[in-house]
Amino acid sequence: MAAQGIWSGTISFSLVAIPVQLVRAVTPGRVSFRLLHSTDYSPLARRMLCPKEDAMIPPEEIIRGYEIGPDHYIPVTDEELESVTPERSRTIEIVEFIDMEEVDPVYFDRPYYLVPTKGGEKAYRLLAEVLHRTNRAGLARFVLAEREYLVAVASREGALALTTLHYSEDVLPDRDVVPKEGKVAAEEKRRMKGDIEKMTTEFAPDKYADARRVGILELLKRKAKEQAPVEAPAVAAEEGEGPPDLMAALEAAMRDVKKDR
Repeated sequence: MAAQGIWSGTISFSLVAIPVQLVRAVTPGRVSFRLLHSTDYSPLARRMLCPKEDAMIPPEEIIRGYEIGPDHYIPVTDEELESVTPERSRTIEIVEFIDMEEVDPVYFDRPYYLVPTKGGEKAYRLLAEVLHRTNRAGLARFVLAEREYLVAVASREGALALTTLHYSEDVLPDRDVVPKEGKVAAEEKRRMKGDIEKMTTEFAPDKYADARRVGILELLKRKAKEQAPVEAPAVAAEEGEGPPDLMAALEAAMRDVKKDR
């Protein structure tokens, strides 16, 4: 199945403009559950409760507040937030190129792929090749879903990859992490260096998998074979597709997990 684009626009710098789509490079590995009522298996819905009035609050009476101290808030309206929200980007405009080796991995956030759209294939391949040869990345600001990101566009196995970066103010200082200097015996250094060299190998991510996720999926697959799924009471009749094939969905999920092993 082709990856679904979550944004479309252009990469631009100087006189270059390349039409692209942004697609996800990773997918969350967690298995999600719905909360059900144990007596009738109805899916539970979240409600906003006012503890002072002990009453549920309708959406039109809910506003945002920024906490500045215990029980002290600055109310902010949707209109006020909208006034300081940048417009959604139609272009990933590269403002400078950097050496990726100079970027501390602590700044890396989420990876995505950029896929060329019609008319941009040639320029796309050229940019990917040049970035690969020079080990450079284009640095840009990019607005998606009301948030402005700092992003790096680099080459990865012939494709253009976009990685969102943390801003410098988001990165916590390491001064409280690094231990104070102390004397270490030369023999201890040699022993640790030897242990590391013995255990050094090529990185092979296929060897590893989320053991809990594997266990949950195997549990669900086994339970689906042993017992029929419970059914929530009908709230309102709706026309549409029938229930999904549970076993097919679980088997597809298990195939994905085995690929990660």
